[in-house]
Amino acid sequence: MKPELVVAPDAAAAAAERFLEIQPRTVALSGGATPQRLYERLAARTFPWMETDVFFCDERCVPPDHADSNYRMASEALLAKVPARVHRMRGETCDARGYEEDLGGVFGSALPEFDLVLLGLGEDGHTASLFPGDPALEVTDRRVVRVSRPDHPRMTLTLPVLSAARVALFLVAGAGKREALRRLLDHEDIPAARVDAREIVIVADEAAAGPLPP
Repeated sequence: MKPELVVAPDAAAAAAERFLEIQPRTVALSGGATPQRLYERLAARTFPWMETDVFFCDERCVPPDHADSNYRMASEALLAKVPARVHRMRGETCDARGYEEDLGGVFGSALPEFDLVLLGLGEDGHTASLFPGDPALEVTDRRVVRVSRPDHPRMTLTLPVLSAARVALFLVAGAGKREALRRLLDHEDIPAARVDAREIVIVADEAAAGPLPP
């Protein structure tokens, strides 16, 4: 599917408006500075969080109070302020099988179909913790896998799960992401471009979006 590109001076604010339009009841969050600004905006808005199950796209294998924890960031920015049903990835145990069971508690035995997955875009084209050349990109029979990285091992949702979502929303900010954004829009062979959700929305700030290189 051809992505929808939304360019806005404030990508986090534009993404918050799209989130409220989608009205997701199942959502998977990502880490990063731009998502943090989105979460802070959502915390100040009215939304039926009591009806919402919140999962994570990926997590570093660190305790939940660690500075590098996606859960810690999302909790401080949003989740500690709203009554959502939160299903965190347990970084302290890095138990990918256990998180598959958590998914099954909400979605059953079928492939999880999130209303919304919120994704970032790395300069190398990675998304969630799916990196170029990593074997995790080829996994089709698991919902969650462990990934080795130089900083911390990680857990990540697999491509089949991300691609089953009703909406995949990429948040892209900063001039350093411009080339990766071009590659995503051109559907080049980068991990982010392999996400094949029913609807793909890219919300980018002006620094990331333009002028895009030829």
